[in-house]
Amino acid sequence: MNREVLGRWADHGLDRSVVGGYTRFGLAVRRRLPGWPADPAPGALAGRTVVVTGASSGLGVATAAAFARLGAAVHLVVRDLAKGRRVADDIGGDVRLSRCDVSDVDDVRRFTESAGAVDVLVHNAGVLPASRRTTPQGHEIALATHVLGPLLMTELLQPLERVIFVSSGGMYAQKLPLDDPGYTRGEYRGAAAYARTKRIQVALVPLLARRWPGTTVTAMHPGWADTPGVAGSLPGFHRLTKPFLRDADQGADTTVWLGATRPAPASGLFWHDRRPRSPHLVPWTRHSDADSQAMLDWCATAVGLTP
Repeated sequence: MNREVLGRWADHGLDRSVVGGYTRFGLAVRRRLPGWPADPAPGALAGRTVVVTGASSGLGVATAAAFARLGAAVHLVVRDLAKGRRVADDIGGDVRLSRCDVSDVDDVRRFTESAGAVDVLVHNAGVLPASRRTTPQGHEIALATHVLGPLLMTELLQPLERVIFVSSGGMYAQKLPLDDPGYTRGEYRGAAAYARTKRIQVALVPLLARRWPGTTVTAMHPGWADTPGVAGSLPGFHRLTKPFLRDADQGADTTVWLGATRPAPASGLFWHDRRPRSPHLVPWTRHSDADSQAMLDWCATAVGLTP
C-alpha cells in the first residue's frame, strides 16, 4: 500500500472520529499526510471580486483577509458598519464595505442591486438564536440567515464563478426538516435550529450546482473553531473544548482553498479540510433526492423564486 493510500485511510479515520478530525490537531495531522492539496498560488485571485457575508468577526474576518492576501478585491457584507470599518481598515488593500441583513430578503434584494459583478460569493453569515425570532417577512431567523437569504442573493448575483456555503459539522445530528422548515412546532432550541438549517444548506448544494451550471457550488464545515459566535452561543462547549479549538485562520482554510484553488474544485459536494466528505455519519439522517428537491422548491417559493 503506497503512502498516499495510507494518507487517505488516516484522513478517513480522523473524519469518522469527529473529535480527532474537527480540532486543530486534526488539521495539523492532515497537513502532514501524503496527498494534502497544495495551497492556492500567490495572486490566485488577482482581478477577482469576492463577497464575504458576516465579515465583521470570526471566520468572516479570517476569510476576507486571506482572500485579500491572494489579490482579490474583497467586498465585506456586514450588519454593523462600525465593526465592518474596523475590519476593512485592518485588512487594507482593495476592500469595499456594505451593510446588509442577510436574513431580510428585502435587504438582500437592495444589496444585490448595487453590488456589481462578483466572482466568488462566500455565505458565512450565521446566527444561533436563544429563542425563536422571525424576520420582517415572517421567516424563522436561522433559516432565513443560512438558507433563504443566501439562496436569493446567489440567484440575483449570477453569473458567479464560485459559491461557498459555510456550514457546520453540527448538521450531522439533524435530519432534513421537510415537515417543518420554519421550526414552528415543538420546543424551540437555538442549537437545533442552527444545525437543521445547516443540514438544509448541505442537502441543497447538489441541486444548486445543477440550477447554476456555470457556477461551482460547494459547502464546507470548518471543524471546531474558536470564534466569538461559539463563545457567546455555546459557552459550555467553548469552555470544555477551548484547548483543542482551531483558530479563525484554521477554520477558514478550506473556504479560502475552495474559493481560490485552480482548477476549480468539484461542484455539488460537501468539503472539510480540503477533501469532499459524506454528508451523513448516521443512517437516520439520510434523505432522498426527491426530499432535497421538495426542500429547494419550498425555499425558492418562500423568497419569490421559481422552483
